[in-house]
Amino acid sequence: MKLWSKPLTSLLKVTTFFALLALVYPASAQDAAPAAAEAVAAAVPAADAPPFADLAAFEASPGYAVFTVNNTWMMVAAALVFFMNLGFACVETGLTRSKNTANILFKNAIIPCIGILTYAIVGFNLMYPGGEGGGWFGFAGFGLGFADDVSGLTSAYNAGYTYWTDFLFQAMFAATAATIVSGAVAERIKLGSFLVFSILFVAISYPITGMWKWGNGWLNTMDTAFYDFAGSTLVHSVGGWGALAGVMILGPRLGKYKDGKIHPLLGHSLPLATIGVFILWLGWFGFNGGSVLSANPGAVSLVLVTTSLAAAAGGVASTLTSWIVLKKPDVSMALNGILAGLVAITAGADKMSANESMLIGAIGGVLVVFSVFFFDKLKLDDPVGALSVHLVNGIWGTLAVGVFGSLKGGAQIVAQLKGILAIGAFTFVFAFVSFYVIKIVMGLRVSKEEEIEGLDIGEHGNEAYPDFTPAHK
Repeated sequence: MKLWSKPLTSLLKVTTFFALLALVYPASAQDAAPAAAEAVAAAVPAADAPPFADLAAFEASPGYAVFTVNNTWMMVAAALVFFMNLGFACVETGLTRSKNTANILFKNAIIPCIGILTYAIVGFNLMYPGGEGGGWFGFAGFGLGFADDVSGLTSAYNAGYTYWTDFLFQAMFAATAATIVSGAVAERIKLGSFLVFSILFVAISYPITGMWKWGNGWLNTMDTAFYDFAGSTLVHSVGGWGALAGVMILGPRLGKYKDGKIHPLLGHSLPLATIGVFILWLGWFGFNGGSVLSANPGAVSLVLVTTSLAAAAGGVASTLTSWIVLKKPDVSMALNGILAGLVAITAGADKMSANESMLIGAIGGVLVVFSVFFFDKLKLDDPVGALSVHLVNGIWGTLAVGVFGSLKGGAQIVAQLKGILAIGAFTFVFAFVSFYVIKIVMGLRVSKEEEIEGLDIGEHGNEAYPDFTPAHK
């Protein structure tokens, strides 16, 4: 009997859970979200109630089961987005030279630390200041806090999950924006200077433009609201604009452009880059799937399907395009094509059909190939293709919301253009000024000798592969 007691108890709990879930989530996905929200909102204690005053009644209500599964899914999604930091580290490391590996790994390890802390101290309350909305700027104060209710259950902001889960999920997004910049400026930027920029970017620039849409700012309250489901513009092209400013001020790596020709500086580990791309694809299930902001089965499953179809189409399209143009299939182009499809679908993953998502991803895969050639023509040296993946396809994916899907139309295209231009202009100017001031005060680029020897030795005094002959020797 003891052998079967735990499995039977677990089965009973699971059956009860899904029975409760079925009561709240009807068969129609269109009606599911309002029903779930009403059930949870009715059960959650009022925002001004004494801490835990109604907790017992809340836990006994049907709404608590839905609240719990929503909150659990959001925490899982936050963990998946956090896991993307490893993906970025692998991609960036694999597509650059071995003599800079320790430097790149260090940056990708410390950026999430900086991002989470700065977002907690100032960024979260800049991005979600509260109030009536519609403005350009707002600030709810420094630090995190929720009166005396450490559970976060009495949040008036979002009844679907706790205050703490909300912060955690949003903080993972914030750290991603600075990570995008890291790849584009790799192999020649001073570590200290980059870290100062990352602090400014995540603490100030990212949350201000994020507030314009996700914090119910002016882009969200226009007659036709700007739409960006999970951040093609608010995360990816924001990172891309910051990267563009950095690349322009830094200049290209030594030997990249000389004698009027482009000289490829090949990455040292395509296996590592490939591992990174598949980690990122997996993490995108949390990035886009979590942006549903609930565990609504219809909405989440649709988003995961459109996300994967766009990624697959991007990979195939970039492979075919590079094969035609370069006469041979290029591995790095295929990998960046997958990422391009993922970035492109992110703005409208919840509004697209399966066929539309494939088309959006395929166009993104073609764009990424020609974009890499374009930036090289301009002598804008981007070692990992961050500008092509995140900036170009962030713009494309945001525009696609007005061209395809349930929101398509002329008014929506205009709204999308307004958001792209406003966010792009603010972010680029902020990043350019920040990089320029840092260059004057601290210096931005390592010395010629240090760049030739490798940043692992110059910046860290060690090597990632000490038992192997360094590439520069």
